[in-house]
Amino acid sequence: MTKTIGFIGLGNMGGPMAANLVKAGHQVRVFDLQQSAMAHLAELGAVKADSARQAAQQADVVISMLPAGKHVDSLYLGEQGLIDCLSSQTLVIDCSTIDAETAQRVGQQLAQKGIAFIDAPVSGGTAGAQAGTLTFIVGGEITAFDNAQSVLQCMGKNIFHAGGHGAGQIAKICNNMLLSILMAGTAEALQMGIDNGLDPKVLSDIMLQSSGRNWTLELYNPCPDVMPNVPSSKSYQGGFMVDLMKKDLGLAMDTANKSQSTTPMGALAQSLYKLHSLQGNGKLDFSSIFKLYSSHQD
Repeated sequence: MTKTIGFIGLGNMGGPMAANLVKAGHQVRVFDLQQSAMAHLAELGAVKADSARQAAQQADVVISMLPAGKHVDSLYLGEQGLIDCLSSQTLVIDCSTIDAETAQRVGQQLAQKGIAFIDAPVSGGTAGAQAGTLTFIVGGEITAFDNAQSVLQCMGKNIFHAGGHGAGQIAKICNNMLLSILMAGTAEALQMGIDNGLDPKVLSDIMLQSSGRNWTLELYNPCPDVMPNVPSSKSYQGGFMVDLMKKDLGLAMDTANKSQSTTPMGALAQSLYKLHSLQGNGKLDFSSIFKLYSSHQD
């Protein structure tokens, strides 16, 4: 069934996601502060809006993909917030990766107006956004989750209901904390092998068939020229930026502090990614943490 969708935030992830909704036949109104991003979507068949409010008005579904919690809070609850112009028939889907408290606050205040809201952060990177194979990790009421299925399926392959408002955010940062630990550990092990004369491709193949096997070795090897078509073999261009991983690790550590969770590996990964970013690598893919270990040979 064709829906009218307002899409706000057309960055590296939001742009391809909106494009897949257009491709699926939905009527998509888009808004972003970057005119070029809106122009590109308009070429694909979307309609440019002059403001977020215009994109959202009379929409069946509103989707946002924004950088941080403060932007999500302002969009929905601010002085010109969408809460005052959304219909009680509108389903709101926020796909940003933000703190759980903001997701809960936005969800609760929209609910007071009778507006359904889910937080639905994604995993899968820019390649998944372009291919329409993202994983959506959803927090919110089960009825809203069920109602969102037909739209989310246009952009993703795996859709999970993690719990109530904010649960999607918690699950996402748990996943990304683990991912950062796996990537840093894999890079460290590969470099130690190289330092001792091993071929990184051979070592990767050995570990893939051994107990050290993990996602980074299988699909996203951090060592250049071991695996084709991954950022490490493209000068670490594309993919998921170091600064975004650093942001997610900050969210993870804030969450751990509030729940008094013990996360020594997460804290170490945060320190490593902060250091890597400070060395001028913030815009590179997060697998470039490999450079942190191999820099002494540059």
